[in-house]
Amino acid sequence: MSAASCLLTEDQFLCSICLDVFTDPVSTPFGHNSCKTCITNKNKNVPCQCPNCKKTFFTRPKLQVNTFISEMAAQFRQSAQQKASSSSSEQQVSKPGEVPCDVCTGTKLKALKSCLVCLASYCETHLEPHLTKSGLKRHQLIDPVENLEDRMCTKHDKLLELFCKTDQMCVCMLCSISDHKTHDVVPLKEECEGKKAELGKRDAEIQKMIQKRRLKTEEMKRSVELSKKDADREIAAGVQVFRALKESVERSQAELMDTIKEKQRETEKQAEGFIKGLEQEISELEKRSSEVKKLSQSEDHLHLLQSFPSLNTAPPTKDWTGVSVRPPSYEGTVRRAVNQLEETLSKQMKEAELKRVQQYAVDVTLDPDTAQPNLILSDDGKQVKHGDVKKNLPDNPERCNPSICVLSKQSFSSGRFYYEVQVKEKIMWTLGVATESINRKGDITLNPQDGYWTICLRNENEYRAHAGPSVRLSLKHQPEKVGVFVDYEEGLVSFYDVDAAALIYSFTGCCFTQKLYPYFGPCVNDGGKNSAPLIISPVSHTE
Repeated sequence: MSAASCLLTEDQFLCSICLDVFTDPVSTPFGHNSCKTCITNKNKNVPCQCPNCKKTFFTRPKLQVNTFISEMAAQFRQSAQQKASSSSSEQQVSKPGEVPCDVCTGTKLKALKSCLVCLASYCETHLEPHLTKSGLKRHQLIDPVENLEDRMCTKHDKLLELFCKTDQMCVCMLCSISDHKTHDVVPLKEECEGKKAELGKRDAEIQKMIQKRRLKTEEMKRSVELSKKDADREIAAGVQVFRALKESVERSQAELMDTIKEKQRETEKQAEGFIKGLEQEISELEKRSSEVKKLSQSEDHLHLLQSFPSLNTAPPTKDWTGVSVRPPSYEGTVRRAVNQLEETLSKQMKEAELKRVQQYAVDVTLDPDTAQPNLILSDDGKQVKHGDVKKNLPDNPERCNPSICVLSKQSFSSGRFYYEVQVKEKIMWTLGVATESINRKGDITLNPQDGYWTICLRNENEYRAHAGPSVRLSLKHQPEKVGVFVDYEEGLVSFYDVDAAALIYSFTGCCFTQKLYPYFGPCVNDGGKNSAPLIISPVSHTE
């Protein structure tokens, strides 16, 4: 029997009704076999009919189990179970969250496919009939899913295979000819194709959003890197400044100690001189006293009388009545040292601050397309002065007219930048930065509200910051070179006297949203009194 079963195929032991291996097989009068239960249930309320050839027999036969086929089927089922058991050890057991095979008994294997016709999921072994049997090959297989009953119409118990575009819902065939008869109904596949196209568009949009966020992420990373570089640079500069300050403090302390000690040494030296003189006189007086005592005890009357004149007078001495050693006054010594230290530290701090901003130096050149027609620019774009003759130039939108100024070619919309301008020998000038959208025609007002952050010199010694209203500036020295520093994100515009390493003025709390351009106003020639040019100078870092 075992040898025979090995020669038989599975097709020979499948019931044509349940498509499974025979259980209690019976034969029809036409020689075809089926499970006894299957054929009995199938022909219960209809005329007797062979399930294979569809021939009708009007007298219901008494069906007897074919023991030979039954034994062969049982042998084949046992062989198939052993084969399935061996195969199951190689297949994956269903894990939580995975769809199990609906046919497996005992240990459930992981399903490979789900059938929308059978409404069941199958592992590799139990899926085989759907891949090999002609009747089952027509069934629609999908990737394994749970709750296949949700794919059935709850009203008609039919497969949801259509989509109502009117109501935006899945329906069955009976729904399309009843409740959705007049609606726009299409096959699920057709609707899915449209939805896939929409998803493709949506995915393209999502990819763009992802790309933007990746770019933003990279931008933030670069910002962090720049911030770290700035932080490292500031730390290094801070360490250098504080080291210099510490050295200055230690040096001032040492100088103070030396000054006090020197005064003490001078006092000690003076006292030593006085004491030495006193001790010499004491020695002389003690010697005279000894001689006087000795002479007064002499019995030699002639010697006493002869020596008396010389010993009767005191030896020559200094009048020490008004002589004294007065301790030196240290009043104000520490205060003067501290004041000197403060001046030194203040100077060092100013130099450190200027050195800090000078590291952001940029190359700036003048833009002739923005120059007022009276202005004369050097060929290298580094100098500008006012001329008496107005040139015939095109009045393009970028040109400033009649305001006597010129902008730089370079613009800045982020970060920090610094440049220096020589103003030596000028009695009037205006310097600063301006936004791209400033009014370049007609009368203008130099203030932050109109996009200008500038300072100026008027009447040789009147310095002002155009802060709206203007602020009068009190400067200790007349600057010959002015440094301009801008921190775009911080909203800061600062002006420095480069030679004195002193801050002239700062605009703080500014809100920049446009490009910033360095602004240069040489002012009128004034009959030659203000003929010196504004000169953009190379930055020579303060040591």
